[in-house]
Amino acid sequence: MIDVTSPNFDQRINNAKPSMIILHYTGMGSALEALEVLCDPVNKVSAHYFIDEDGTVLDLIPDAKRAWHAGISFWKGETDINSHAIGVELVNKGHEFGYHDFGEAQMAALITLCRELIERHKILPANILGHSDVAPERKTDPGELFDWKRLAREGVGLWPDPIEEDFEAAADLVKNEYSTQHLLAEYGYNPLAAYIDVVTAFHRHFYPEKFTQDGLPSEVDETTAARLLALLRAAHQDET
Repeated sequence: MIDVTSPNFDQRINNAKPSMIILHYTGMGSALEALEVLCDPVNKVSAHYFIDEDGTVLDLIPDAKRAWHAGISFWKGETDINSHAIGVELVNKGHEFGYHDFGEAQMAALITLCRELIERHKILPANILGHSDVAPERKTDPGELFDWKRLAREGVGLWPDPIEEDFEAAADLVKNEYSTQHLLAEYGYNPLAAYIDVVTAFHRHFYPEKFTQDGLPSEVDETTAARLLALLRAAHQDET
């Protein structure tokens, strides 16, 4: 890991401890351009860690400090995500400049880093999130090409594993939009955000086939509901 200091940080409010990891993509034309933005005090944006496509990890800000990466955001009732999270930027041009898969070297470096952060800060699997999860009306990163399933299998975050009972319950759940919205909020999503945006964000993270197999990313189906139920069960087990 290489130390490259960004000046863009302050104190975590009320001495909050990191309880989330928020993953981003840089969404810029090059790694150098993104790094310059994150380290320029004029821009007032930053992250704790920066992972290049070759797997190089830059440590920009100490974990104890509050980096400025989440913006207006929400998770499980918390609105100052920056005070409660570690921000990780992954070099990728993003949807605007040429979105592409995240390579092996970058993913391997991310998994190693996240495992260290999880151990250091005792972060629960359900709190390994994308920027789009905490800001569904504004953000799409790290996006539908990010391999959340692999991350979970490597011990970083959750991936839904529905059982037969989940699909049985899902058949009724999808008939009632309010019920689905309530469960999304129970999992952590902002209940005041536009429902269509929350559903799309959920699909980016937990049902990417909606984007890659000519699905309808903003529409709930029985697989959506079954995966949501499986996630809630797993999250509750981790919390007890």
